Amino acid sequence: MAMDNHSRSQNQNQSQDGSSIQETHEVTVVMVPLPAQGHLNQLLHLSRFISSYNIPVHYVGTATHTRQARVRVQGWDPLAISNIHFHEFSIPSYETPPPNPNAPTKFPTQLIPAFNASIKLREPVYALLQQLSSTTRRLVVIHDSLMPYVIQDVGLIPNAESYCFQSVTAFTMYTFVWEQEGKPGLSEPELLEPLEDLPTWESCFPQELNDFVKLQQDSNPITSGSLFNTCRAIDSPYLDLLSKSRVTDSDKQWAIGPLNPVQMIGQKSSTKRHYCLDWLDRQAPNSVVFISFGSTTSVSDEEAKEIATGLDKSRQKFIWVLRDADKGDVFQGEDWRAQLPEGFEERIEGRGIVVRDWAPQLEILGHSAAGGFMSHCGWNSCMESISMGVPVAAWPMHSDQPRNAILLEKVLKIGLSVRDWSQRDELVTSITVENAVRRLMDSAEGEEMRRRAKELSKAVKGCVMEGGVSRLEMDSFISHIRR
Repeated sequence: MAMDNHSRSQNQNQSQDGSSIQETHEVTVVMVPLPAQGHLNQLLHLSRFISSYNIPVHYVGTATHTRQARVRVQGWDPLAISNIHFHEFSIPSYETPPPNPNAPTKFPTQLIPAFNASIKLREPVYALLQQLSSTTRRLVVIHDSLMPYVIQDVGLIPNAESYCFQSVTAFTMYTFVWEQEGKPGLSEPELLEPLEDLPTWESCFPQELNDFVKLQQDSNPITSGSLFNTCRAIDSPYLDLLSKSRVTDSDKQWAIGPLNPVQMIGQKSSTKRHYCLDWLDRQAPNSVVFISFGSTTSVSDEEAKEIATGLDKSRQKFIWVLRDADKGDVFQGEDWRAQLPEGFEERIEGRGIVVRDWAPQLEILGHSAAGGFMSHCGWNSCMESISMGVPVAAWPMHSDQPRNAILLEKVLKIGLSVRDWSQRDELVTSITVENAVRRLMDSAEGEEMRRRAKELSKAVKGCVMEGGVSRLEMDSFISHIRR
């Protein structure tokens, strides 16, 4: 059981940095993320962007999950920004079952108790909103698309308005709308073709999640618009299609991504620098494949052995993050350790590294030695890989990941498939892993994907620079909430 009564902010009257909420502001923003790493991370990055406009941001959650977001953020220090205030609320205890690497589905069902417990944030968050509303002309609440229950009372506050943050790509969001509307034809064949073999939503999400999702949908407040962690260089046609489909109360939408830092300025002398980055410094450009399946997926011993054998036989250099999936409380309990073939780590010494702890993914992908990424295709990982110009060997596990993989492979053409989603219940063999790594790292096909990925990276970086379209959309959003 996880107890969230160790709140460091004590109550909603103080932020994490100890400053009381007394000042009067034109606009104040409150972030309400879903308590899962990919969602926590995106809204924390958005907090950094909005705070740069000299707007105070209040980031709320359970004590465990606010701490998790801060500890794991990469590319900047959230505690160094004075106008981001962290609130760590106490809620009743909830289960934190261990991940099951042998489960029939890869969806992280161990997180569902934490999701269900998060509804207890409704009262403390509303109390905070009431308090903040008296210190600001306009109170802006940005909530994860899976957290409307917590902020459903925002309409009771006269000077407050809410915005929905979509933690998935516009492509994935549009495919959902497209299905709901009966799969209408599209005038552009190149837009329709990637939609022809979409996996069903039912195959991507377990039944256990449905009750939580229904609760959120039933309590959905009226929103004033939607924010997307994507950009025109990636998602332009699907953003336009979404805009025409009017899927929300408001037709206002802003594509403001990527939210993650798009350039890594390494501090090689830093004592906090991860050891794998020192190893990367000694490798040739584009010579290392990075393997990581995100924070919510565990691989079984059998899967780990097949991956290890495939990597060994590929003869390619690699960094492989092999760690247990997150629990509802990442700070409690022992982590399970996958077993590797006997002698594997000795055989690959000098050629590969197995990382068993939390790895600096953004810095690894941003390193010149990184030439490919075998990934689960979570949207954070996709955006980081695209930002850094690294092509992907797609191995989707659950949720939006199979559709993100289609975006990378069939739309952007910077990815190849490790395993077709229709064969998701079959063991991925070492031969499949070996062939995917060779295709990505040592073939003309892989080289062409690397070229396209670097071109896309340049375009995406341009989007967030001064005068870029994402920067202009962010300016537009800030002007809107300051109106």
